[in-house]
Amino acid sequence: MKTVLVVLDGASDRACRELQGKTPLEAASTPNLDFFAKGGKQGYSYLVGEHVTPESNEGIFAILGYDPKVIARGTIEAIGSDIKLGYGDLALRTNFATMTNLKEGKIIDRRAGRNLTNREAAILAKAINKHVKLPYKFVFKPTIQHRGVLVIRGGFSDNITDTDIAGYKTKKSDELHYSTPLDDDETAELSSNIVNDFVEHSYFILKNHPVNKEREKRKMLPANIILTRDAGAEFKGIDKLPGKWVAVVSMPLEKGIAKLTGMQIYSVAYPELKNYDVYSNLYASLSATIAHARKCIIKTIGKYDYFYVHFKETDLPGHDNKPEEKKKMLEILDTEFFAFLKNLAEKEKFKIVVTADHATPCNIKMHCSDAVPVLIFGSDKDATKRFTEKESRGGSLGKINSKNIIKGILS
Repeated sequence: MKTVLVVLDGASDRACRELQGKTPLEAASTPNLDFFAKGGKQGYSYLVGEHVTPESNEGIFAILGYDPKVIARGTIEAIGSDIKLGYGDLALRTNFATMTNLKEGKIIDRRAGRNLTNREAAILAKAINKHVKLPYKFVFKPTIQHRGVLVIRGGFSDNITDTDIAGYKTKKSDELHYSTPLDDDETAELSSNIVNDFVEHSYFILKNHPVNKEREKRKMLPANIILTRDAGAEFKGIDKLPGKWVAVVSMPLEKGIAKLTGMQIYSVAYPELKNYDVYSNLYASLSATIAHARKCIIKTIGKYDYFYVHFKETDLPGHDNKPEEKKKMLEILDTEFFAFLKNLAEKEKFKIVVTADHATPCNIKMHCSDAVPVLIFGSDKDATKRFTEKESRGGSLGKINSKNIIKGILS
């Protein structure tokens, strides 16, 4: 049976005051997704484990049946960015960020206002690659907006801490964190020192760069430092997924996972950020992904068995505490994508699996350890009527071990 796996990034949420005590999934009008809920069965899953907050890579790997920590995110992002890795190369996910100055070490925004354009990032990256001097060769590659990848060539250890603590709320979450070794090995100490050198050098090169001076003139946050996280150095191949898979993805992380698991990639060109309007850009990206996914499924329906479609956009409103925006995105998905899947399923036998890679509740503005709903349509059904956090708790699938999700997809 042909199967479409839809991952709504960070869509799972908690009750929102702005939505009269409902979650965005509960508040959204989703008649087409309701069709699948009424005709399918639901359960819920703590993808990585109860009381464990998943990163996106961990959530996706868990859904696909792998050990969530099988490969470090830095390595995945480098592979998804088409950077070739040698043994011992240290790969790290990076953000252009904003800080006061190196002496104070106060981080104002981990994402430089999230309105850095690809063009600005490319210019800043060119300066970094030209002027940062390290005793080892490195590649710094901007990917989408504030995001990037750093690879330092050589024999390094990934057993080091992040300089970007990823927004988790601690009393020092707004401070620059220098990387430190997590063991007594000299290689780990060397690795953390090299990363710290890169971070410091990036500040001195970026703080007075014309791009940032222009941003400040426009009352925008400068992208004046590079923060690193999710180091990866050791990499072994993993078993490919059985069957023929195609992935509709836009971000380096999802591209990297698709490559590693043996999927054919049907890449979505992420729209350029215009007029520094972040949410206009998100809606443009959502529309582009929907259109690309529909086209991919129609064109390749006879070629592939499994279609993995990832919608990144539903995660961002959670990080920004914008429940109305998340609700609106879910309604657009229902009208423009799930209606398409409904028509497809009514014409021929199709299995539809819908879930999220983690929860991103608006009221805490970050990932959390809450369970995510899992919907499987295409065989028998239960009494659930809507795809929501609460209804999934009463579904016949019950509490699902993440490794059983892929069994439900492949069976």
